[in-house]
Amino acid sequence: MRISLNWLRELVDIALTPDELADALTMAGFEVEDIEDRRTWADGVVVGRVLTCDRHPNADKLSVCTVDIGAQQPSTIVCGAANVSADIFVPVATVGTYLPKIDIKIRPRKLRDVPSEGMICSLAEVGLTKESDGIHIFSQADLKVGIDARPLLGLDDVILDLTSTANRADALSMVGIAREVAAITGAKLKLPAIAEPTSPKVGSDLTLNIREITACPIYLGTVIENVKIGPSPMWLQRRLQAAGTRPINNVVDVTNYVLLEWGQPLHAFDRDRLVEIAGSPELKIGVRFAEQTETLITLDSQKRTLQEQTLLITANDRPVALAGVMGGENSEVFEGTTNLMLEAALFDSVAIRRSARSQGLRTEASARYERGVNPAELALVNQRAIQLITDLAGGTVGSQAIADNRQTSTTRTIELRLQRVNAVLGPVELGDPEDSVIGELTAADVERTLTALGCELTPATPDREVWTVSVPPYRLRDIEREIDLIEEVARLFGYNRFIDSLPKESEAGYLSVEYDLARRVHAAMRAVGLTEVAHYSVGKPVSVEQVTLANPLFAEYSALRTALLPDLIQAFVYNMEQGNGPLNAYEIGRVFWRDEDGLFETDQVAGIMGGDSYAGRWVRSGREQPMTWYEAKGMLESVFQKLGVEVEFQPDRRNELLHPGRTASLWIRGDRLGTFGQLHPQLRQEKGLPDEVYVFELELELLLAQIDREEILTPIFQPYSSYPATDRDIAFFAPLQYSVAEIERVVRKSAGNLLDSVELFDEYRGQGVPEGKRSLAFRLVYRAGDRTLTDEDVEPVHQKVREALEEKFQVSLRS
Repeated sequence: MRISLNWLRELVDIALTPDELADALTMAGFEVEDIEDRRTWADGVVVGRVLTCDRHPNADKLSVCTVDIGAQQPSTIVCGAANVSADIFVPVATVGTYLPKIDIKIRPRKLRDVPSEGMICSLAEVGLTKESDGIHIFSQADLKVGIDARPLLGLDDVILDLTSTANRADALSMVGIAREVAAITGAKLKLPAIAEPTSPKVGSDLTLNIREITACPIYLGTVIENVKIGPSPMWLQRRLQAAGTRPINNVVDVTNYVLLEWGQPLHAFDRDRLVEIAGSPELKIGVRFAEQTETLITLDSQKRTLQEQTLLITANDRPVALAGVMGGENSEVFEGTTNLMLEAALFDSVAIRRSARSQGLRTEASARYERGVNPAELALVNQRAIQLITDLAGGTVGSQAIADNRQTSTTRTIELRLQRVNAVLGPVELGDPEDSVIGELTAADVERTLTALGCELTPATPDREVWTVSVPPYRLRDIEREIDLIEEVARLFGYNRFIDSLPKESEAGYLSVEYDLARRVHAAMRAVGLTEVAHYSVGKPVSVEQVTLANPLFAEYSALRTALLPDLIQAFVYNMEQGNGPLNAYEIGRVFWRDEDGLFETDQVAGIMGGDSYAGRWVRSGREQPMTWYEAKGMLESVFQKLGVEVEFQPDRRNELLHPGRTASLWIRGDRLGTFGQLHPQLRQEKGLPDEVYVFELELELLLAQIDREEILTPIFQPYSSYPATDRDIAFFAPLQYSVAEIERVVRKSAGNLLDSVELFDEYRGQGVPEGKRSLAFRLVYRAGDRTLTDEDVEPVHQKVREALEEKFQVSLRS
């Protein structure tokens, strides 16, 4: 928002310099990006009167002028402009003047042997336009020569380029900034005098049909007849130019002026064109969403293909404007316009944001509607525009139609506690900066600050430490809670007055339990050689289980992922295609899905491993040795061992991405942790991957819950036995349907406390083994902590293991 200080001074008394005002606004939460001092653009430029204008004796395109600039003697100035002539008033840059916009310092010199003392300026040379066809000629008559030309050119102004946060919709208006300056400095606010709105004249020539009352809760349409379109007065044009807006004509300039002044977008339609579009003298203005087949040519002469989320203004149901964004070319005000229909409306911020984005448009109007405008002053602003139009373009006010479907109140009260204010803000510097003391804010400080903002405070307790605060209507959108009022107190009292030193004693920082446990998982994954990767949580929609976004930026990123493995597989493929070899990686991320019960999300850990893990292959004559299933399983078991959890592997065939005979489900204490296995051969062939690639997918919440146990987080030292161990081997034929994990579990349970470890060291299938069975051999190590075991100690236990295996799994013992 470009703030003209000349304009601002008409709304609020300002005693600060531009730099001091910029500092005050910055400390109040507004960022002043630039201070444009226009006074420097034409410092030294005065009003001159051309007395004579003759042809240059040595140049066809130059003129020799005698110019009265108020000095004792007229100045001789050589000018190359085609529109220079005698008896005109012009801006003259005197000798010694520096013009920063064209980087020229005026010095006496000769042009084709004729002395020249100064320069007659065009608007481009004083920075008001980029290009100019000739010198500027003042339209005023009988000007006094030699006076400063800057007030006549509108260059006696300073512009502050101000940026506000998204919650401060009121800061996109001169009145809003004036209110802010008044609250900061305590100066008197002087809002424009606006006559009270008269009772609306209801007529059949203008009616409303607001179909989308949520998107458009308030709409005011006013007919103004017999206006005369022409250029705006110079004061209005200069204010628009200072704000960065191009003047067009008196009616359009008024709507832009009111937009800048009050922050309320308005739009003026040519009523006769609306009647022509509607096909009937009985005009019915409507608001609805567009249909897919509709198009509209907007004011920028672009043909817009409308979307279903594009909000429209219609005339008898025919599109004439993009509501709250841009008008239509077929109903714009032009030189021949005589009758107007002035629109003043309140549109929903979400509806306008979606509508503008669907068309790839962002305008001054849409920017304000997206942040939210003040509904309480809509009728007042509409009257302000009507008043200016009738003053500058003539005309009389005709019919007016109003649709008010507001469902929210324009008032709000909030309870504010002084104790809470001081608890949040802490100690401050009280008194003058030179003689300040450190203390807490008092009730008077809070009341003075919020009253300056426009709030009304009613004490709720006799000691005036609790108030009921009425929020001003123009701040309803961002002051909703007690903490918002506390923020306003801090902002206006001055952030720089709060103590910024830390307390003498403070509590040491620490990690949350969840974060600390997640770091343990990361460390375990990295310890076995896995690299962390991260992928987008959005991608292409490929299944009905995915959660789709209502308003995606791109179709390729319009659905949330349901698993981590597809992205990891694609990363493995990309790594191979780039010649970087196999990717051993893991990812911790969130997945999302939907079913008949609703939407769900959870965190997972997934990883991928494969390829030859050896860097040098000279010992194998350059041949690659793919990772085996047992090597990949060993890496995952190392992770579990480092985390201190015992995981059981069970055969599984449910994952379509994995090999049906080389996939295991993972279990912890009866809860399913996840899946581990080799990629399906068909998928491997489609992706061009190595022969063996392995993946795993784990539920992070369950894993963290298992390692969040006291015996794991704070392990207790267990002394080693100083007595020797004794081992026994046991071999048998076991049916194929029983897994090694099941067999090991029975062995441990039956052997009891004497069993130190059990390990499978041989498996055989083939000749000599009964059909439907396999030969397994285990080594059982027995050890006691208080003695050396004898055969009499071990044999009963070992026999109990044999009997348990025969009973549970119908094994045929070989040893």
